[in-house]
Amino acid sequence: MTAFPAGTILGYPRIGRRRELKRAVEHHWSGTLDADALEAVAADLRRATRERLAELGLGRDDSSIPETFSFYDQVLDAAAAVGALPARFDALREADGGVGLAAYFAAARGDAERAPLEMTKWFDTNYHYLVPEIGPETVFAPSSDRFARQVAEARADGFTVRPVIVGPVTLLALAKSTVAGATPLDRLDDLLPVYARLLADLRAAGAEWVQLDEPALVSESLPVTPGVLAAAAERAYAVLGTSADRPRILVATPYAQATDAAWRALAASPVEALAVDLVRGDLPETAPGLESKTVVGGVIDGRNIWRGDLAGAFARLDSLRSLSAAGISAGTSTSLQHVPHDVAEETALDERLVSWLAFADQKVGQIATLARGLTDGTAAIDAELAAASIALADRREAPGVRDGAVRDRAAALTRTDFARSDYEERVAAQDAALDLPLLPTTTIGSFPQTGDIRRARARHARGESTTDEYEAFLRDEIARVIELQEELGLDVLVHGEPERNDMVQYFAEHLDGFAVTEHGWVQSYGSRATRPSILWGDVSRPAPITVKWARYAQSLTAQHVKGMLTGPVTILAWSFVRDDQPLADTARQVALALRDEITDLEAAGIAIVQVDEPALRELLPLKLDDQPAYLDWSVGAFRLATAGAGDATQVHTHLCYSEFAVVIDAIAALDADVTSIEAARSHGEVIDDIAASGFAHGIGPGVYDIHSPRVPGTEEIADILQRAVDAVPTRQVWVNPDCGLKTRGYDETVAALRNLVAATQSVREGIAVTA
Repeated sequence: MTAFPAGTILGYPRIGRRRELKRAVEHHWSGTLDADALEAVAADLRRATRERLAELGLGRDDSSIPETFSFYDQVLDAAAAVGALPARFDALREADGGVGLAAYFAAARGDAERAPLEMTKWFDTNYHYLVPEIGPETVFAPSSDRFARQVAEARADGFTVRPVIVGPVTLLALAKSTVAGATPLDRLDDLLPVYARLLADLRAAGAEWVQLDEPALVSESLPVTPGVLAAAAERAYAVLGTSADRPRILVATPYAQATDAAWRALAASPVEALAVDLVRGDLPETAPGLESKTVVGGVIDGRNIWRGDLAGAFARLDSLRSLSAAGISAGTSTSLQHVPHDVAEETALDERLVSWLAFADQKVGQIATLARGLTDGTAAIDAELAAASIALADRREAPGVRDGAVRDRAAALTRTDFARSDYEERVAAQDAALDLPLLPTTTIGSFPQTGDIRRARARHARGESTTDEYEAFLRDEIARVIELQEELGLDVLVHGEPERNDMVQYFAEHLDGFAVTEHGWVQSYGSRATRPSILWGDVSRPAPITVKWARYAQSLTAQHVKGMLTGPVTILAWSFVRDDQPLADTARQVALALRDEITDLEAAGIAIVQVDEPALRELLPLKLDDQPAYLDWSVGAFRLATAGAGDATQVHTHLCYSEFAVVIDAIAALDADVTSIEAARSHGEVIDDIAASGFAHGIGPGVYDIHSPRVPGTEEIADILQRAVDAVPTRQVWVNPDCGLKTRGYDETVAALRNLVAATQSVREGIAVTA
């Protein structure tokens, strides 16, 4: 077998440079592309990826190219490979018990009879993974040969690739138990023989190295303690490291620094290489056994798009030499799945800004440069290091990076700028002003983004329709959505957001200090991709952003229409944010821009304003010592944005698809009048957390999952709503879906909302009877 290469990446974007996989998968779901055709598209995409990575400087035959393809999610891939799908999907398995595409996609999306797996955020990123359900009844067995087939496919094309699989400790640590009081990690000894078989199959298919990702070993925020995780890692890799006929093993611990106990366990284990995150982690300490392992230094940021300090990265990499006699390798801190493909395709970006950026392809080039420096010496890469340093200096001095007026305003803030009146005073003012019924019904904001909407937006962007024509189309769409909501019987309406391409990009296009991309797509979950904006300079609002459309929507109805804003934390979390100042400083700048927007919405007659913060939990640091400071500035940014609102203005917020129990106090500290929160896909677990915390403000636990195409029945919705009413004072409860409806079709949306309204009426009648 070959030694580990001098440079590698931990993963690469997998949706395709033009989202080819997204389109193929969605055609398959719609029935217009059969499974064989879908597999052919996927194979072509994998071949194109391997060729591109070789062209950029990774080796064809040295295992430096990782195989990270997935049809939907890497956690689901690992669960499918070891047979860890719930019994409700058994009927969809293949004749031999294998997990094929039918069972795989049903677990991801659900169907008319089966609820999907829960979905939540992957560590502190905006990627969403599917949560395995594992209990004593779970039978682990080899159930998919997809990993081995992809290795063999690459081998046939002349490539020796390194398959990447979520490791056994992380797979179990991220799973949820089907039995109260148990933990999936209790099943580790049952799972390890299946992983050993998987490794043997990979070796037989031609893999010389395999990468097992174990990010659970860096986190201090999982339900399982770091000590238990470290002990599990010690046991797991003692078994896998001594298993017969396996490839060499690289264990990667991305997203932060591995805990000390986990690091020592891995160093002592019989694996051949360890990959460490040196962007969000410090240089690791020496530990017994480490000297015999290759150490892959993750010095190139896999999560942001700045070109960065390449000379500093090389120096940091060079400092690893003293740790290992087996050698060191240049690597990315994480998989590059978190960044777009290629900045060279962004022809509309300012050339000066482009010179500061590195997307996935550019980062692969940086890895190739660093690998050459490790092999041939620093002199061989002096020109590349110098060019990066020049770009970094230019970025520091460029106009707009620092704006004196913005900084002076932020510096002048006082404690009173972050506080509203007492909540009970606000409730009294809002009750009088709004006159809403018990259990008010609403949606989260967006309505389906139809093909007509997307085509109209594209025509306007290409100059094929005038602004007047485009805005007339938007007015018609908003009027249709308002009329539909009135007909459905919803209490608080939204305008549907037809003018918005994305809940962050739309604001970035109207704020100074941001740039947006043409092709900068990044996978969020499954076939869903977003284009994170680039926050490169000080942020300010040159003009109102949402007021015109909110005012128009409100003019169409006597019912209240919510103004819809994206909160400061989420704008940061779902953008590529400047790395030259603390996030707290940037968050306050964004918050001040939103504060001005709320003032203008109030002046336009909007009585309810929703400021969405779905990413509040997402950015929570993985290390416990870092969490208080984050919660302080993130909560403060939301309060700064909303504290200028009058007592009679009802401020809502929305949070979704994260584990919120650990930040329930922070959610209360936001001091929003009403919080809507994902609950249906996680089986209503957050309702118990809300009740136990004594949460005293308005709360709307989501009553149906919008990320699945299934339409929930009236009784199903009524059950979760009744659970909320039983747990929380009824006057606090609102009724809403889990999230926005942008990705859904109108048929299912209308059917689900009809059931939501009917379920609400049923529960209201029950309350009236028992009153």
